[in-house]
Parts: sequence; structure tokens; C-alpha cells
Amino acid sequence: MKIDYILDLKGEPCPFPAMAAIEAYESMKNGQVVQILSDCPQSINSVPEDAKKRGHEVLSIEQSGPTFTYIIKCVK
Repeated sequence: MKIDYILDLKGEPCPFPAMAAIEAYESMKNGQVVQILSDCPQSINSVPEDAKKRGHEVLSIEQSGPTFTYIIKCVK
């Protein structure tokens, strides 16, 4: 899978990861994929939910230690 953008938001408290992801979706083209890294525990709720509400496809969610990795495909 080709990753078009990487947002490394480790160390950023919520709601910043979700807000940064929303800004990224707005600048992305249809079909592009973003990898979002966050160690904010609340991001497990906010990042996938916000992506789905905006019609984007959550391809995967993984956790390694305190870090969550979200792979999201932009759908416009």
C-alpha cells in the first residue's frame, strides 16, 4: 500500500491529532492515503470516528506500545 502522507503526532495531546487529521483530509486528493501516528489514548476514538463521519475509509488501526497507527484513505 502506498502511503502518500505521514502525520507524526506523537506527543501531541487530544484533540490536536484529530484536528490535524481533518486539516490533512481537506488538502488530500481522492484515493490518497495518510498514515497518522499518535500516542494520545483518546485518539483511538476520535481519529477513526472523525474520518468515517467525513466519508473517508479507515483501512487499518494498529497499536504498538503507546503508539496508535491509523491508515486512512481519503474519499471525496
